[in-house]
Amino acid sequence: MKIIVNGKEMQTNARTLAELVQSLGYAGDYFAVAQNMTAVPRLHYAETPLHENDDIEILTPMQGG
Repeated sequence: MKIIVNGKEMQTNARTLAELVQSLGYAGDYFAVAQNMTAVPRLHYAETPLHENDDIEILTPMQGG
């Protein structure tokens, strides 16, 4: 299916947010995910289905000042 991740269109076979973040190589506790402008708690990634044209934002902390 076609989804948008961090502003870039991509094709994926992932069916849930958990499958998506794993397939993209995200691990650990240092990222957050929003689906269609709504934050999704980490505990719900495995039960949150992806749909055609979903807009997914994966946010990671950045250092700076």
